[in-house]
Amino acid sequence: MTEDQSDFELTLFAHAVNWKKYWATSIAKYVYGSVAEVGAGIGSNAQLLLNRQVDELMLIEPREELFSQLSAREYPQRVGKLNGILKDSHRYFDTILYIDVLEHIEDDGDETSCAYDHLTNGGHLVILSPAWPFLYSPFDQAVGHHRRYTRASLRASVDSRLETVSEIYLDSVGLLASLANKLLLRASAPSDAQVKLWDGLMVRMSAMLDPMLCYTAGKTVVGVYRKPEF
Repeated sequence: MTEDQSDFELTLFAHAVNWKKYWATSIAKYVYGSVAEVGAGIGSNAQLLLNRQVDELMLIEPREELFSQLSAREYPQRVGKLNGILKDSHRYFDTILYIDVLEHIEDDGDETSCAYDHLTNGGHLVILSPAWPFLYSPFDQAVGHHRRYTRASLRASVDSRLETVSEIYLDSVGLLASLANKLLLRASAPSDAQVKLWDGLMVRMSAMLDPMLCYTAGKTVVGVYRKPEF
């Protein structure tokens, strides 16, 4: 993934406030203690993740140009920063998060094994990624996505030593919009206006509809996995 591609994706969804609040609320009970966000980008998720259960948050970002932007932000004292990858850390974490990151990593299985090694016993791995391979588009390719996941394919990519806690889909209305775009509009990337409409209206509708559908449909898959206590 090139710098321009990554920056485009980050910029396009930077102001998707309702969406960020929605997914953050859905995973909040698994985010506690010592937390690491892998591939933290410019650090825009930090405030969403700093709930009252979090003692410390480590933002891990390998790319220097993104890490410099991350470092320029002001954070509470309980936020740490690491310019590198998870393997560079010698810490153990109660929660490790990949927020729209795992799809960018070619060897996702190796990455989740690394996450297992850095989790405390009883700790949680939380993954959010784009769902449904049939929606894979030129936009996915342009921003460096190696794949989209189903619940089954996400589970298959996760280290087998981790127990499944939850696998759900979020944003059912967004799924319909993505499908319509693929079949009808065939746009190479969403426009700013489309992102604003999605975040301003569709995400709110999804927040009401998703529970009615028992979280069985959505354009994002969310997996939560637990390291057994020994």
